[in-house]
This record gives sequence, structure tokens and C-alpha cells, in this order.
Amino acid sequence: MGNKTKLVWYKRLWRLAFKIAVFFMFASVLSVILFRWVPIPVTPLMLLRLIDQVEEGKDLRLVKDWEPLENIAPSLQLAVVVCEDQEFLIHTGFNLEAIKKAFHSNSKGRKLRGASTISQQTAKNVFLWHGRNYIRKGLEAYFTLLIETFWPKERIMEVYLNVIELGDGIYGAQAASIHYFGKDASKLSREEAARLAVILPSPRRYKASRPGPYVTQRTSWTLNQMRMWGNKLDYNSRTIPGEKE
Repeated sequence: MGNKTKLVWYKRLWRLAFKIAVFFMFASVLSVILFRWVPIPVTPLMLLRLIDQVEEGKDLRLVKDWEPLENIAPSLQLAVVVCEDQEFLIHTGFNLEAIKKAFHSNSKGRKLRGASTISQQTAKNVFLWHGRNYIRKGLEAYFTLLIETFWPKERIMEVYLNVIELGDGIYGAQAASIHYFGKDASKLSREEAARLAVILPSPRRYKASRPGPYVTQRTSWTLNQMRMWGNKLDYNSRTIPGEKE
């Protein structure tokens, strides 16, 4: 293949890559803007779990029930912030201090530590697959910036609480509340909300309705933290308890 022919192919590949990049950016921005108002119909994780169920010979199970944020107990909104991301109201998508600590811990060969904010988890759950490779993490950062740009904190919380995995085939606050406690998400007590928040890191391992020693201890810690924060989140706040303005 001559140099001229190679140059032609390089130019074609460059144009194709450029077109793909432009299309991806346009489609991603459009989808984020659309989901500012439209409920998320299904997530990649939900589909992957269905595939796992088929491969394992289990009955297919996907239980979810979208609810607006006002129909989800304020105590659950507070509990997930206390457990998962106490700087949720003040950061712009990333907790840089937590990322530094996680990187330092991981570089020492210790057990992998997560540093994902609620915004990052929402971006990952809605738009991406689960994994730890750099491509996926880069796309996670990109979508996190998009949702922080186009969605208010209330919408991020609403989407998060409607798509998170909270059991084997159980997704979202409403489905989990019915499954574990036999009541709507709007009627959760503070302890029930704390239990749901506590099982988030391993929702298929721990049960909110039958707490073992770990869930019981972690729930107690969460309730103490919730008392410090008050009755509910102030989405207009730019501080966290104990901090000076």
C-alpha cells in the first residue's frame, strides 16, 4: 500500500472518528436533557441482571415503580446522603478529597475504596455499564458533568432513588419499600430509611427487613448522623452540618 493510499485511509478514519464523536456528544447531551423530565424506563444494570438470571436458570425478576421525589420520604433522601455522599449538596459532581484518599489507598495495594458521589452513581446507573476500566470511568465523569449541568440536585436525587438496585431484581425506593416493609416509600420511618441506605453498597447481600449485626450497627450510626442533619435535606443549602458558612 502506497503512502498516498495510506494517507487517504487515515483521512477517512479521522473523518469517521470525528463524525462518531460529534454524534455521541449530540446524542448524550440530548438524552440528558430529555431525562431531566422523562422517567428512566430501564438501565443497563437492570438488563445485565436479567441476563444473569437467565444464565443462572432463575425466574426473570425486574420490579420497579417510578415515583416523583415528593412521594419519597424525606428521611430516605437524607439517609442516602448521610451514608453515601455527605457533600452532595455542595459539590459539583465530584468529591476530590475522597478521590485522593481512594487513590492513595488503592496505590498502596489495600482493598479498593470507592469515592463515587451520588451524582457519579446516578450517571453510571442511567447511562453506563458497571466496571472499573478507565474508559468507563472517563465516560462516567463526562455524564456526571452533564447531569450536574442540566439537572438540579433534586432531579439527581429523584433519578438516583428510582434506579438504584436495592435487592435481587428490586430497583428504586418504592419497589424496595413495598418488598421489605410492605408500605409506600412516602411512609418509611427514619429507621427503615436508614436500613435501605445502609444496604446500598451490597443490596443483594444484605436485607433491610432482616438486619444482621453489620446492618444494625451501621443503621445506628446513620440515625445518629441523620439527627445531626435535622428532619430533611435543604436542597438550597451550600453547607453541611458542623461547617461554617
